[in-house]
Amino acid sequence: MPSIRPVSDLRNNYPEIEKLIQNEEVFLTKNGIGTSVIMNIEEYDKLKTRLEIYQKLGEAEADIVAGDNGKDFRTCFKEMRKKINGWSKNI
Repeated sequence: MPSIRPVSDLRNNYPEIEKLIQNEEVFLTKNGIGTSVIMNIEEYDKLKTRLEIYQKLGEAEADIVAGDNGKDFRTCFKEMRKKINGWSKNI
């Protein structure tokens, strides 16, 4: 269950908040109204990566619906290998 804390805890009880964010998100409130979320940076990076993947999948689905046939596996694999390793081999 996520923690809900007043924003003043950032100033007054930061070590406690820091411990909490190792395991879960912490929702901050001001005057009883949610204002922000704090999470550890590793979880943030994972979340951001997932969102980017979902966005690219959505774009690919839209391209297919629009009639784009895309690239064959070999071409796509060569391009990925080149981007990752800086080189490409014949497959």
